[in-house]
Amino acid sequence: MSAHLELFNLKKVYASARGPQTIVQDFNLKIAKGEFVTIIGHSGCGKSTVLMMIAGLTEIRDGGIILAGRELSGPGPDRGIVFQSPSLLPWMTARENVMLGINQVFFTATRLEREQIAEYYLTVVGLADFMDKRPAELSQGMRQRVGIARAFALKPKMLLLDEPFGMLDSLTRYELQQVLINLWRRNQITTVMVTHDVDEALYLSDRVVCMTDGPEAGIGEILEVKLPRPRDRKTLMEHPEYHRLRATLIEFLEVRAHQRKPMPAHQTAPAESIPVSA
Repeated sequence: MSAHLELFNLKKVYASARGPQTIVQDFNLKIAKGEFVTIIGHSGCGKSTVLMMIAGLTEIRDGGIILAGRELSGPGPDRGIVFQSPSLLPWMTARENVMLGINQVFFTATRLEREQIAEYYLTVVGLADFMDKRPAELSQGMRQRVGIARAFALKPKMLLLDEPFGMLDSLTRYELQQVLINLWRRNQITTVMVTHDVDEALYLSDRVVCMTDGPEAGIGEILEVKLPRPRDRKTLMEHPEYHRLRATLIEFLEVRAHQRKPMPAHQTAPAESIPVSA
């Protein structure tokens, strides 16, 4: 299976008072088109750094990234990003915030066509009645819905999610996970998400990439999540494979993450058995 996204020998070094500090080293990963991959690890291990390198928002020290056959060298509209905080412009409505990116990416479309794109995605995420509200008039969960709509509306080749539900209460978190997975199933956008939540990773992912602790963090283990799709949360939690995978992830985080023995590069390719369509 050819890779839609390939990360090879990624390395990130930051300057510090004690000299250069290597945060991520020899990070190799291949992701198939339409696959949903989650990166999990302890705080500070470098998982968000990897995501920001893919986004083009953090400079790569060594290695490279190839997306859809093209090596990346900076940010671009081919990657939609949802951050933990959606960072909406406060003087603009939800509709106008989504339109910002649409106007840049689909500049050859008519204004009506661009407005229809924004309205469609805002409706899909549950904001049909709140399109003309400004961020201050929206709850945290609603603002994150705008962020999700904004990312999908660009119809990117890649979706990047940096702990998008980390600031939400449990009920809102579950609701938005369902919104996200419904949109992902409909659009089949290749997705990489960073999280520290084991249950969230298993509910959403085709594979879970477990990072070792830093410094010089890398991939310690990759779990294939072959649980059937579409996934119902209650049914999923009653599935024996779910509990096996959950125990494996927790054991990795409690024990093997600290051993700092990155996987060989040849073991990080996507397996053909991974269910990338739902």
